[in-house]
Amino acid sequence: MIPYGKHSVDQRDIAAVVEVLENQFLTQGKMVPQFEQAIRQFVGADFCVTMNSGTSALHTACLAAGVGAGDIVWTSPNTFAASANCALYCGADIDFVDIDPVTRNLCLMALAEKLQQAQAASRLPKAIVVVHFAGLSCDMKAIRQLTEQFNVVLIEDAAHAIGGHYLGSHIGSCQYSDMTVFSFHPVKAITSGEGGAVVTNNADIAKRLSLYAKHGITRDTQHDVTHEPWFYEQQLLGFNYRLSDLHATLGLSQLAKLPEFIAQRKRRANWYNTALANLPLKLPSAGDSTTISLDDSAWHIYVVECLSHDRATVYKALQAKGVGVNVHYIPVHTHPYYQAKGFKWGDFPQAEQYYKMALTLPLYPSLSEEEQEHVVQSLREVLA
Repeated sequence: MIPYGKHSVDQRDIAAVVEVLENQFLTQGKMVPQFEQAIRQFVGADFCVTMNSGTSALHTACLAAGVGAGDIVWTSPNTFAASANCALYCGADIDFVDIDPVTRNLCLMALAEKLQQAQAASRLPKAIVVVHFAGLSCDMKAIRQLTEQFNVVLIEDAAHAIGGHYLGSHIGSCQYSDMTVFSFHPVKAITSGEGGAVVTNNADIAKRLSLYAKHGITRDTQHDVTHEPWFYEQQLLGFNYRLSDLHATLGLSQLAKLPEFIAQRKRRANWYNTALANLPLKLPSAGDSTTISLDDSAWHIYVVECLSHDRATVYKALQAKGVGVNVHYIPVHTHPYYQAKGFKWGDFPQAEQYYKMALTLPLYPSLSEEEQEHVVQSLREVLA
């Protein structure tokens, strides 16, 4: 079976992890700070705080934004549940903004309309978790222009998008946002086994991120009135979201290869774009945007939409041919947990229509030409 996604770990990664295993510190050593420094330098942000998962990073970002009971957070329905759950963890409410059917990202027109309605109802969001689906950046400059008058905190959910670009800068530079969240799950562009990070250019936010991720405890000696060498104090209720040195070492080794990983993903995506052009499929697109380009995508996944065939039939037929296709995503608001909160089918029609046709094809750096040709040939046979 050819999987839809796969990590790429080589002997250099293994050797780096073994070296840490033979070292004194498996956690709270020197590797986490090194990984954080490398991430912020790569994306061009001032601060980086790593955590033990992308979900932890999303939760901590909401906490650092001051999200709490009585607040509301908006996100896309076309995402993994963690993009919405992070607000609920803080005791806030959640709502969604429908997607643009072309880019599959948050729709600017829907956002503008929803903001006006929320202002009239005195129910503006505290924060918006902006999801860069499949690795293609949302138009962050336009989103900032729409939201800045309302003092909305913008959190980029770039779990799919590390290594991608927007307006000439790396996604994560936070030029038009307050924070950017990354995930290092094994199917992402780089992996630390499990792990995540939040980058920001705001020193106060960075301090809160670190506190929330580390039990709310600090050893900052400026607060030490006793001058005791063992000093530490808890300043708020935090969590044990720390990344270990083992995970950081693997992530650091992987980060050095990220540009090549992204280049390989782009080559394979471009080949799909050509090979699938004449099939009854809707291919990835950035539309006619002057600020967003597929060339800037991190190409985390490659999603097509079945225009004239039943998606379930195509899915099963491809699986039978050894092509491990997947579906990203079942809209968050349609899950039973969220329906119990009052959401229902029909609330966000563009995301729902996209979901009914979506099919994720295999895409990862080590996908061979023969494997990719098998994927395309299988599609041709199934759609014939």
